[in-house]
Amino acid sequence: MMLSLSVLDLVPMRTDQTTADAIAATVSLARCADELGFTRYWVAEHHNMQAVAATSPGVLIAHLAANTSRIRLGSGGVMLPNHAPLAIAEQFALLEAMYPGRIDLGLGRAPGSDPVTAYTLRGPRAASDASDHSHVDTFPHDVQTVAALLGSDSEAITDPFDPEHQPGVVIPMRGQDYALRATPRASSAPDVWLLGSSHYSAQLAAQLGMAYVYAHHFGQSGIENALALYRREFTSSVTLAKPKTLVTINAVVAETHEEAEALALPQLIMMARLRSGGRLGPQLTVEQAAAERISPMEQDLIEDQASRWVIGTPDAAAAQVTELANRYEVDEIMVSPVSSGHDGESPAINISKQRTLELLSRALSPAAAAAA
Repeated sequence: MMLSLSVLDLVPMRTDQTTADAIAATVSLARCADELGFTRYWVAEHHNMQAVAATSPGVLIAHLAANTSRIRLGSGGVMLPNHAPLAIAEQFALLEAMYPGRIDLGLGRAPGSDPVTAYTLRGPRAASDASDHSHVDTFPHDVQTVAALLGSDSEAITDPFDPEHQPGVVIPMRGQDYALRATPRASSAPDVWLLGSSHYSAQLAAQLGMAYVYAHHFGQSGIENALALYRREFTSSVTLAKPKTLVTINAVVAETHEEAEALALPQLIMMARLRSGGRLGPQLTVEQAAAERISPMEQDLIEDQASRWVIGTPDAAAAQVTELANRYEVDEIMVSPVSSGHDGESPAINISKQRTLELLSRALSPAAAAAA
């Protein structure tokens, strides 16, 4: 493919799926992306959501890597405030040791859940944050810590604890350097990306010399300004000499425009209801969505979202993806196939998602289409 394509899978659950079904469908989709030549396949981190089966990217990445042969596997992303930096560094160092050259670590700042769940998930860290009225943003430091821990064997974090700011912490080998590294040590390191949809994330990625992912699938405005800010303020680093960008999009591709619209409607309804104050429930099937009563407010939200998604035939979708990549001058497009399934289809596979990847990749690669 002339344009580098990747996949973002939020591992949504349909009304006819169990968690095991949703995971099986994700494995099938990852294999499809692997065979089609997609560059990478990322899964996200969400908690306490009936509609999403992905809570632990590291665990799921290991499963997907074991069931594919070539494609890079990664997180889109790990929500770093939910975790100790060392724990994430060790998880992904281990993944890289098991599957060298195939692991990506995408880091995000959002909680990936509601405030109560985030508080419960973070445990003592949440209580400490709540009592700290200084509101110091530790995310930049945590990102740097993870990146340093995943560095080469010649790098390490020395004296990571400041006794003045870490009361009660016993410093090993007081008066000597204490080297902290993520273990086990791999012969290579995962590629680290910073995720976001704001000026904050763009500026931080630029300052740290990291690859940047703009979450365009959120449907928010501001992509041009964020990417321009990232490129303008980018400072080269040991791991990255020049800016590297990736943009995510929601996509549904089918043989006809009408079928693509029908396949997209379940996810559009779900997101419209979430944005209008509802809870994120399991994804409807195509037939269930067609039978739903949609309020005027929900319809407005559906139309607004649909205008920002790639929904249509292969040629129309390929043209839209190419135009977006050229307009924003991005190195890679990451497709989130958000289509649902029809009543009666196997819950352990999502045929329409696989068709989205197949049709889009062939439309963007005439040579591959001719050989197929």
